[in-house]
Amino acid sequence: MIRNVLENIGGIEIYPIISLTIFFTVFSTMLVYVFTRKKKQMDKMAGLPLEP
Repeated sequence: MIRNVLENIGGIEIYPIISLTIFFTVFSTMLVYVFTRKKKQMDKMAGLPLEP
């Protein structure tokens, strides 16, 4: 039933492409952010939840 509904909606084929592009952009940005941080800064941020 759901398949029939989705087949009849016009212009829906662009949404998977947009969502994949957004996911890939966010994922890539986070990878670059994580791997470019200095170790000292990461250690400081890792201890933040434990500080009173």
